[in-house]
Amino acid sequence: MSSNDFTEEEQGRYDRQIRLWGVEAQQRMRNATILVVQLKGTATEAIKNIVLAGIGKLVIVDGEDVTEEDLGAGFFYRDEDVGKKRVEAAKARIESLNPLVTVETTPTFDVLGEQSFESTIKDVDLVCVTDWARDDLIRMNEVCRRARKPFYSGGTYGLLGYIFCDLLKHDYISPDRSAPKENQKSVKMTASYPSLRDALRHRWDGLTRRQTKELNPSCVFTILALWQYQSLHGSLPKEQTDAVVLQEWADSFLSEAQVNTVVLRSVPSDVIESLSTTAAHEFSPVCAIVGGMLGQDILKTLGAREPPIMNFFTFDGNTGSGTRGNTESALCVRMCRPKQGHAKETAFYQLTTAALALCA
Repeated sequence: MSSNDFTEEEQGRYDRQIRLWGVEAQQRMRNATILVVQLKGTATEAIKNIVLAGIGKLVIVDGEDVTEEDLGAGFFYRDEDVGKKRVEAAKARIESLNPLVTVETTPTFDVLGEQSFESTIKDVDLVCVTDWARDDLIRMNEVCRRARKPFYSGGTYGLLGYIFCDLLKHDYISPDRSAPKENQKSVKMTASYPSLRDALRHRWDGLTRRQTKELNPSCVFTILALWQYQSLHGSLPKEQTDAVVLQEWADSFLSEAQVNTVVLRSVPSDVIESLSTTAAHEFSPVCAIVGGMLGQDILKTLGAREPPIMNFFTFDGNTGSGTRGNTESALCVRMCRPKQGHAKETAFYQLTTAALALCA
């Protein structure tokens, strides 16, 4: 396959990308149909990235109307859009990012029901569900597994955010770290992913003290407590009085997962108290980071040129750092803080944490 297989307009628009990750990766993106559920702040940033990169078709499902709060993190919306369907208000602006991408919208959540979701995903290549409740995420993930569809979910809760992916059995190209520097080559790698249901049952007792600390368990188990609250109450907490039950659940999940008690015996109360009143709100910088990571990882999966997340990413706006960890093999991948001496990464990190401080 060569760049001649692209139209002149495509070659002009995607020239830098083709040079970066190759013709075959760009072709896979161009042929891909992506389903994104719920058009809030996280999805807005992810959609921007994958549309600009040149996927073939984007299908968006959202049955809600634009609210005033959506105007903060949802840069596809304007003041005059309040009261309109989100997908209808955003469609033209998404199309303007890249006219070569087909955008289809569904202004109802009915297509996500138990009887219809299987047919909804029949003709898509990858499913991404954002800012959704745990129980339905588990259900939709199981449907995707039966249909052999890669599945992503992600969202933000105040200053916290997460990404989960289940890519089933995923092949990708990775640099051969064992080869001498003067003879670098790439090798084909295969990674197997667990379902969300299985990932949530993961035990941490196989981690070293250092690995446990790097994975920031307080962030992980606070999000799990929020999911439990949402499952039982049908909504996220909004009152500081909810902190008591959130603390109980977070510490209970922490204990069940057998997290090293030397590292963390109880989730800090200040984190819980903060989330009890801010979890239901979106902060634009957090959405930008989590949504940006989500979009970038979807592109990695489509291009199969780099290893995607395996299989959880969490972001803690209180510290301005994120962690990626494998909940199947208990292997910590890396911290997302910049390395010393990396000027551009350090500048971005400082800018991000400054923006988060203004929102806190």
